[in-house]
Amino acid sequence: MNFELIDGITNINVNSAVTLAFAAILLLLGYFSKDKIKVLDKYCIPAPVVGGFIFMFITWVGYSTNSFNFNFENIFQETFMLAFFTTVGLGASFKLLKKGGKLLIIYWLIAGVISILQNTLGIAVSKAIGLEAPYALLASAIAMIGGHGAALSYGNTFAEMGYDVAPLVGAAAATFGLISAVLVGGPLGRRLIEKNNLRPDTDEAFDTSVTDINVSSGDKLSSLDIMKNVSAIIISMALGTIISGWISNIINMGFPTYVGAMFVAVILRNLNERFNFYKFDFSLVDEIGNVMLNLYLSLALMTLKLWELSGLIGGVLFVVLAQVVMMVILAYFVVFKILGSNYDAAVMCAGLCGHGLGATPSAIVNMTAVNEKYGMSRKAMMIVPIVGAFLVDIIYQPQTIWFIKTFVENLL
Repeated sequence: MNFELIDGITNINVNSAVTLAFAAILLLLGYFSKDKIKVLDKYCIPAPVVGGFIFMFITWVGYSTNSFNFNFENIFQETFMLAFFTTVGLGASFKLLKKGGKLLIIYWLIAGVISILQNTLGIAVSKAIGLEAPYALLASAIAMIGGHGAALSYGNTFAEMGYDVAPLVGAAAATFGLISAVLVGGPLGRRLIEKNNLRPDTDEAFDTSVTDINVSSGDKLSSLDIMKNVSAIIISMALGTIISGWISNIINMGFPTYVGAMFVAVILRNLNERFNFYKFDFSLVDEIGNVMLNLYLSLALMTLKLWELSGLIGGVLFVVLAQVVMMVILAYFVVFKILGSNYDAAVMCAGLCGHGLGATPSAIVNMTAVNEKYGMSRKAMMIVPIVGAFLVDIIYQPQTIWFIKTFVENLL
């Protein structure tokens, strides 16, 4: 870490190791703050969000006063996200997926329909206020469900078509979505639980069978066993990035690396159940995934630049605000009832706000915050990550491309 004075502004250049240390400290600060400030725990605000927001406002003060600026070497964020999704894949036994049954399909269709509604809302608002379609679509499903990666990819494509500020608008919309996702998801889940006096249903056969499938053997793992589990994660990550690259070339557009990694992990998990390549331990893998998730979100939030939200000007701001309002209304009044109006439905609604406005890690963090306060929903923790990370793309991507081809002028 070093300091440079450029045009009267102190630039704090932070290397990758110190950046990671910052994220870890902010994560611990978030847990400490939640323990001391009861309103944060009451409304299920995730710990990484608390710490990340504190630092975001510090960097905003530096920017607004032209006094200091942080330049982070953030090389771990994508790796942590990749590792997290890989652990999700390793937890997806086909036996487990079968237990999702009808509820998995219903939730998947709900997420897909919402992605269509987001694009429809964006276009409708743009027509009403005279906003150009690319900017409306960037503030719709692309940024809300696709996140920063999709916003950058599509934003660059639109820029090549002549919409020069598209990447900035996409980044700003994705930032707004990510912040909204972690602010509304936990409180919405809490409201549904408190209003309806809901509690986890521990008597369901679904929950018992899920526990049986991923239950720990209870045996102490040797160093070699631990190494094999960690190596399985790393190898799945590597193979997943290679496969995603191949798919990108085939379809001639970006394909998320985490989807490839999760796909490889699912295959490895189920092949290992059949051939016993190594002693798989779900508890170990799940805890690794939890650490990766929290550090990923801490890194993502602490490096966000609030001033980029200035890109949300005029009609774009109306679109993203409308997206958040629609998501909250649908989750609270419609989706909750469709999913069964029970505890699992409430937790899944918190998760839906997470990956429907921000990203799948946001969904997991939202649900974890609710689970820690009220009890575990195994249905939600199994179904939401699979749908948010992979299945929803089957609906979201094709229909978004249709909207682009239908409504964007100067399409190449």
